[in-house]
Amino acid sequence: MTDTDMKVDPQRAAALVSQIKTVRERIAAVAKGRDVRLVAVSKLKPANDILALVQQASPPQLHFGENYAQELSQKAELLPRSIQWHMIGGLQSGHCKNLAKIPNLWCVSSVDTEKKAQLLDKYRGEFIKSFSSTPAPEKLNVHVQVNTSGEASKSGCAPGDATVALCRFVEAAPNLHLLGLMTIGAIARSVATTPENENEDYLCLREQRDLIQKELGLERELELSMGMSKDFEGAVAMGSNEVRVGSTIFGARPQKSDAKIRE
Repeated sequence: MTDTDMKVDPQRAAALVSQIKTVRERIAAVAKGRDVRLVAVSKLKPANDILALVQQASPPQLHFGENYAQELSQKAELLPRSIQWHMIGGLQSGHCKNLAKIPNLWCVSSVDTEKKAQLLDKYRGEFIKSFSSTPAPEKLNVHVQVNTSGEASKSGCAPGDATVALCRFVEAAPNLHLLGLMTIGAIARSVATTPENENEDYLCLREQRDLIQKELGLERELELSMGMSKDFEGAVAMGSNEVRVGSTIFGARPQKSDAKIRE
């Protein structure tokens, strides 16, 4: 099955379009004219939902985030190549080869070790070289994940030297592009975040961005990927360039064992 014969339920599509329109309006209300990327987090949701937003949202929603490498790969096979996929979940070294060879994988937002960056760079390079006549895929965008809350349960580099070192490695990698930094942060802080109440984790990520730009001598501004369903407005008010919103658009997720790639 491909997107040409995948069914989209009209009622479900209308609900999704309405919900993403509301999220976009809420982002715009606090963005003060800045262009903030909305990544619709579609993990454990069927490809039909994604196709509905590609085809019926205005403008089409093209940036989608997935937490599981296998699920991302399966959906990328089914859905239009125009989609720009983001791997936002915990990254395992064993998944780097397959991920790097998805032509429309736009960004890996959870790079937290040099080994994983090295593998993505190696396999993206091999993939790019395999294209002789047709246009080759571009470098792979990377967000370095920073553990701003210091929680043992969270992935990410420790702020400071470790983050600087990994960013330096990614910046030098020939097949990767250092797009910026990403954090998830502590849930309690996310819940308490409003446009008026600043989040400590997001303050930390801003400081890390400024440190990286200084230490690496970058003239371009690295972006900040921070903010999810519970706190994206507060994150945008603090300068986030990208927010990752799932349940506010798609509704409650099923258990992983009950999830379907397509309906």
